[in-house]
Amino acid sequence: MTQYIKTFHAIEIGDGGDGRWAERVRPAMVGAPDWLTEQGRTPEGAARARRLFEEHMPELVPALDRLAGQLPSPQARTLLTMAEVRPFFSGCTQIGREGTLLRNYDFAPEHCEGTIVSSRFLRPVIGMQEAGWGLLDGMNDAGLAVSLTFGGRYVHGPGFALPIVLRYLLETCRTVDDALDSLRTIPIAIPQNVTLVDPGRTVTVHVGPDIPLTETPDSCAANHQHLPVPDEQERVTRTQARLAAVRATGIDVAAMLRPPLYQGAYDEWLGTVYTAEYRPEEGRVTYHWPEASWEHSFDGFSPGTLTVTLGLPDGTDNS
Repeated sequence: MTQYIKTFHAIEIGDGGDGRWAERVRPAMVGAPDWLTEQGRTPEGAARARRLFEEHMPELVPALDRLAGQLPSPQARTLLTMAEVRPFFSGCTQIGREGTLLRNYDFAPEHCEGTIVSSRFLRPVIGMQEAGWGLLDGMNDAGLAVSLTFGGRYVHGPGFALPIVLRYLLETCRTVDDALDSLRTIPIAIPQNVTLVDPGRTVTVHVGPDIPLTETPDSCAANHQHLPVPDEQERVTRTQARLAAVRATGIDVAAMLRPPLYQGAYDEWLGTVYTAEYRPEEGRVTYHWPEASWEHSFDGFSPGTLTVTLGLPDGTDNS
């Protein structure tokens, strides 16, 4: 298994208006045009993205404008809506049980932002940032935690990239039921699986541009939805094997840090970049790696950096 060195950052940004957020994301926003659809790079596409954001996430419009005003490129402004983003596909395994959300995020290390953000746009939120202010996973001060995985089907339609939707859910919802009500009304651009946890309920749902929100039999997800997984897809992603494994192990950080749940195919964009353990009722999250961990909470957020080794030692069985 190949090993990589990666540095993660933890920053407090408040409402995003004092420059700390902009200082962190501005270098990445230079590449904003590459992340947008062809339509999103046109004035018409930018206007459509803005209208969609205003329609479905009106509470966040002031925050969107505050952030976008600190970026020089109008295309970066469109990117922050995440309504005209090219589809991207990742791995990931996640489970919610007994008030805990546990997930592995699998991707190419160099393309994962690796920024843990504590923010106060509408309410206190902590999560792993993506694409400016979207979230791959996170929790709010009401005790709600959410995370995403790719749904495994290569279809694309009009709607939002899920990281901004997770941001919206955490900013505006207090419970799993609140979040599900919102999620049913928001158009999603690609198939995704969402796991949601609060002190009283855990659930995983399938969403996408071509299906209604569908609850799963249990609160686990890997990288497939309701359709059979082709043999070649299973060989590459082992999504069914990972789902079976996480169902069997339950909330077990050690199991997430070893195969088959811990993946090492970094060159294929399917290596485990971090393991996140959210305990939202306690307001606490711990990010884990094979040789390190980093805890944050609403009462004890720790800005700074942590450099870790990704991947297991050479010779470790990855089968």
